[in-house]
Amino acid sequence: MKIMLDAGHGPETPGKQTPDGLMKEYQFNRAVANHLAPILREYKSVELQTVHSDARDVPLRERTDQANRWGADLYVSIHANAAGGQWSDAQGIETFVYTTNPSGSRAIAEAVQAELVIATGRRNRGVKLGDLHVLRETNMDAILIECGFMTNRQEAELLKDDSYRRICAGAIANAIIKHYGLKPKKEAVKVDNWRIEMGNKAIDNLAAKGKLESPELWKMRLKNGEMERELPWLLFALIDRVTD
Repeated sequence: MKIMLDAGHGPETPGKQTPDGLMKEYQFNRAVANHLAPILREYKSVELQTVHSDARDVPLRERTDQANRWGADLYVSIHANAAGGQWSDAQGIETFVYTTNPSGSRAIAEAVQAELVIATGRRNRGVKLGDLHVLRETNMDAILIECGFMTNRQEAELLKDDSYRRICAGAIANAIIKHYGLKPKKEAVKVDNWRIEMGNKAIDNLAAKGKLESPELWKMRLKNGEMERELPWLLFALIDRVTD
């Protein structure tokens, strides 16, 4: 499966930044794409390309032409949202597909939207239709993801935080993996049910204490046996106990 990753805009795009000027949108978009790519590369038959550049603002036509020439199966454009140029109350996650509402794009958009809302706990703004170049001019399933508002003070702080960027990347990856039925190159570690139950209880307790963000994402990783390089179930239990 050929997946094209697009970190929206570029390092010099004017106006695409938080109102305090401390983060350009491209910084967030690029970071999520960089966290997402190695996750997807762990799955069989996945080929990845990117259409953005740290050196220049790549024109939209160049991006979609590259994806079409390569014969990509999925185009994923990653963005942070904005409601004007000043601070506002607008907030949440939304995902766009082209105005014709193509079934393939809609299906993966719904999957990504659901995973992101669960993982981040942000407001669900739904899947929307948009006449956007990267959705209109691509010949494959194509989605544009808005991972939060740069113009919302709370979400701006999240967008600046690398842990939030990793959560977004993990949620997008989980949606793609499950939707397309991707198989890992390395067999996932099987976790006994009693370990999952103990781990889930500890995760809930840590979340209630404010010690752990995105508990549902951690539970999903534990259930899927994706914890080899992260905290195993026993450490969750131990951390829960020592934080009482």
